[in-house]
Amino acid sequence: MITLQNHVGKISISPEYFTELIGNTVRKCFGVISMNVAGLRETFAAAFRKKKNDDIPHGVRVRFVKEKLIIDLHISLMYGVNMNAVVRSIINKVGYTVEQSTGISVEKVNVYVDSIRV
Repeated sequence: MITLQNHVGKISISPEYFTELIGNTVRKCFGVISMNVAGLRETFAAAFRKKKNDDIPHGVRVRFVKEKLIIDLHISLMYGVNMNAVVRSIINKVGYTVEQSTGISVEKVNVYVDSIRV
């Protein structure tokens, strides 16, 4: 839970909000096929998750360090797309969307292309 203090009061933002916001933003980018499971913890969670909750985006990790966000993304790309262009587009789009939606600045967006699919 990220809690911010301003002149009006406290604002708390849940990790699920960031996961949904970022996951939906990335999935709308051209060339992205899917978000991938990242790490052992997400692998076990995905294995035991019921099929009806499969809409929950995975492959998103958000860290709040020194009043800024660091975002890690694990994705699969479509074969034949310009990987550099797609990754730059994702970085710009995610940074802009998160800053506009929450007012929290994004320090870094790390995109890990785990696979390329046909």
